[in-house]
Amino acid sequence: MKYSVVIPAAGQGKRMNAGRNKQFIMLEEKPIIVHTISVFQSDEYCEEIVLAVNEREHDEFRSLIQTHELTKVTQIVTGGKERQQSVYEGLKALDGDKIVLIHDGARPFFTHEVVREAAKAAEYYDGAIVAVPVKDTIKQVDELEVKQTIDRSSLWAVQTPQAFRLSVIKEIHRWAEEHQIVGTDDASLVEMNGRSVHVILGDYWNVKLTTPEDLIFARAILREKKESGM
Repeated sequence: MKYSVVIPAAGQGKRMNAGRNKQFIMLEEKPIIVHTISVFQSDEYCEEIVLAVNEREHDEFRSLIQTHELTKVTQIVTGGKERQQSVYEGLKALDGDKIVLIHDGARPFFTHEVVREAAKAAEYYDGAIVAVPVKDTIKQVDELEVKQTIDRSSLWAVQTPQAFRLSVIKEIHRWAEEHQIVGTDDASLVEMNGRSVHVILGDYWNVKLTTPEDLIFARAILREKKESGM
């Protein structure tokens, strides 16, 4: 299943406390964003990649793409203040009625297999998300007081990529913009529009690098992949 990709990478990642866009943080001598794009670059089913970036960082992203020969990045567009706006700008750069994946730039530990499963599911559903069952006990808390313990058997932690038919997700984003609706992710917009979203079982290694502690896990994952020949 051939697919295109939109990667929003305009956020400045304040929770990382890096003083710059977290996409440029180095892991094993390569920036995070390069690790992420390289997974798509090496997948024969990936046809093109669109990056949505901060206007001030176009040149830096362009330089990384050239240096690391990431030839499937066909366009760099200017993202918005919020992730949802950045995704929509990336979607508008694509034409036709193809399968499009939306993926976090700071989520580099996903696999070709899960990408292809998500892309395949998007042919039959309005959307497909990658997720894993929640492992921890979840409690609802208000002002540091526990209100209830929530049954975790039906709770899943959502990851990316998320996959859609381009015509569907463009329509959904246009509808959300017109009605000033903001979702926590692209799939939530599809849900609010009354459409169906299918779940693909993901991988607990597919973490989003958000805080400094996440970099410890990232380096451990890279070390394990290197030692095991993955």
